[in-house]
Amino acid sequence: MTAVSQPSSPISSPHPSWLQELPSLGVGIGYRPPYRTDLFLHRKAADFLEITIEHFLHAPPEKDKELQLLQEHFTLIPHGLNLSLGSAEGVDERYVEDVARFLDRLNTPWWSEHIAWTQTDGIAIGHLSPVPFSEEAIETISRNLETVQRTIKTPLILENITYPFAVPGSTLTETEFLNQLMETTSCGLLLDLTNVFTNGTNHGFNPTEYLQQLPLERVVQLHFVGGHWSGDVLIDSHSHPTPPEVWELMDTVLKLAPVKGAILERDENLPPFQDIVSELEKARSLGQKYERWG
Repeated sequence: MTAVSQPSSPISSPHPSWLQELPSLGVGIGYRPPYRTDLFLHRKAADFLEITIEHFLHAPPEKDKELQLLQEHFTLIPHGLNLSLGSAEGVDERYVEDVARFLDRLNTPWWSEHIAWTQTDGIAIGHLSPVPFSEEAIETISRNLETVQRTIKTPLILENITYPFAVPGSTLTETEFLNQLMETTSCGLLLDLTNVFTNGTNHGFNPTEYLQQLPLERVVQLHFVGGHWSGDVLIDSHSHPTPPEVWELMDTVLKLAPVKGAILERDENLPPFQDIVSELEKARSLGQKYERWG
């Protein structure tokens, strides 16, 4: 794999006032229907839930009832997949309007999306594709964010993704890119620690040094989980328990950043719910050590 170097010093980025007003939610999971019964049997296991917007947008009646039930018992943080902020042709404004209505219904403290593009010329490509780490990409994302934020007033946080190879067209390191993106926009960061570890492993950089170059004052939420190996490549498959290296990264970030919440993202090879609870308790304990949540 091609090594991806990181800068020697971070860039200072402004701190939007809305970040200080966000509630501390604690530790939760990405909602998956197989765990619905367990969540209600062990109500205190998860402090909040992250829900995928596309799973509930324009939902049939039974799915809408499921959403109502979840909303009655948990704080819900919507997580989007299809905004495609990196698309040069702009975002789908009808989709933005649909998301705005969905967020208004939930009255959520924030929502999240990926730093990625997922469609081109109106055609969905079916996965999150990385943008070049360049000033041109920052201009594109910023322009798209202006369109989004004219309609959606709920605070938005942006997630770093994995990339299988050094992204063509990049003129900045990833940390330079993220610093400049935060400096240009009013968004917060959804810091996926597993993605940092995965990219560091596959591209030959030190994840801890990477974290030290981020605008950590912008970190609102974390993602954590484990992946699997395919040959000598680490895959972000959300299929295994969180590895020790990611727990170490979490400890580092919680010590330094004003994190409001952390979500365990388990999508494949789902374990007994008690295994999920054990990971949530570990994350909760780490946050309590640094007084991030009660």
